[in-house]
Formats: sequence, structure tokens, C-alpha cells
Amino acid sequence: MFSIFKKKPKEPAELCFATDIHCHIVPGVDDGSPDAATSAALISRMQGWGIRRILASPHVTMNTFENDRTTIDPALASLRAELDSHGMAVNIGTHAEYRIDELFERRLAENDLMLLPDSHILIENSFFQEPWNLDQIVFDLQVKGLRPILAHPERYSYYYSHKDRLRTLHDAGLAMQINLLSLAGNYGKDELKMAEYLMKNGMVDFIGTDLHKASHADCIDAYLTTSDAHSHMADLRQTVRNDSVFPA
Repeated sequence: MFSIFKKKPKEPAELCFATDIHCHIVPGVDDGSPDAATSAALISRMQGWGIRRILASPHVTMNTFENDRTTIDPALASLRAELDSHGMAVNIGTHAEYRIDELFERRLAENDLMLLPDSHILIENSFFQEPWNLDQIVFDLQVKGLRPILAHPERYSYYYSHKDRLRTLHDAGLAMQINLLSLAGNYGKDELKMAEYLMKNGMVDFIGTDLHKASHADCIDAYLTTSDAHSHMADLRQTVRNDSVFPA
């Protein structure tokens, strides 16, 4: 039956963070934005969500994206020039998302790392299996006075039947960062379910967009209008520390 009463569109949920610590909008350095114009367009959309500070995290992985300051700083300069040309005032900086591999271990030994403020460092596992020496890596980072954050633990399928392992790591001081895109269902139901499990068990310390491209932004736009987004953001405000640790 046709109704004359139209359902009022839901207002987008307000993000529980204004500082994004995980995104790939530095142009041309990894599998994220290919150029400065694309990056500026993505950043404009991020600002529309209420993000006021961006700490971009280019990949550093052996044999694929062996980035360091010599590749990242010029790309960041080109992005800032593009933003200036559009009159976009953006608080933007960089660090890195480090895959735990031989390259990372070498740079760790050489103290050649790009860090988040206050000695935080973003690390990621292989998607195939947990690094055999993860506990030692976490310990070594802490001995050096660094504060490790594990990127998107909800995306590592080998933890789905071993959730207690994440609790052990978290209790040992490894902070956890989930992706907004996981909550938006971008990767699938399993990743969403695991992200919600981490939320319900108080193990989400940080959140990031993990934004790479326009289709990711489209997914986030659609998600923010859902009741799930409103519920997730309300719950995450209890634990997420993006803005207290990295104020916008």
C-alpha cells in the first residue's frame, strides 16, 4: 500500500574521532591515492565526516613499498601544494604502517622508523599467519620506549578461532586499531563481526579509516547513515583514544 508518509533520512552519525591515524592518501607511494588531485578530493570528503587532523600511514613492506622519508616527504610536499592551491587548510602529517618483516626488523635495529607522535608506532601482521616472533617484536619495541599499535586485527582471519590470543597481546601492551571500513562492511561479515567483538570486549584503543580510494569513501558515506553507525560510534567513544593521544 502506498503511504503518503515518507521516512525521514537518518542524519549521518558523528565520528568518534577527529584525528585519523591510518589512511593512504599520500600520493603515489603505495596502493592508495595515485596522485595529489585524488588525495585532495579524498581529504575533502574526510573533512566532511568531521576529521580535522590526518596522520597518514603509507605502507612500508619489503620488496613492494620500501618507503622512507626520501620517498614520503616529497610526496607529502606535493600534496600540501595541491591543498594550498585549493585553499584547503588541513593539519596533515605522516608516519608509516609497518609490515612485520625483515625490512622492518632491520630498520628497528637501526632506529630508522617513522613514528606517530609520542613514540607510538603502527605495525601490521601478514594476512596469512601471525609473525612467529610477534611477542618478541612487541617486547623489543617497548624496551626502546615505543608504543606499538596493531593495525586492523579484525582482518587477520587466523584470530577468528583464537580470540584469546588478541586478549593476551592486548594485555601485554599491544594497542589495537580497527578500521572504520570494517565496521562499514567493506571487507565482509567476518571482519565486521570481529571488529564488533573487539569493541564489546574493550580492546579497541584506536580507529582509522584505512582510506585508499573513492570507493572506500562511498562505503563510509553510506555506512554513516545507518543505525549501526550510530550505535558503533556511541560504543567506541568509551574506549577510542585517537583524540586524547593525538589531539586535532
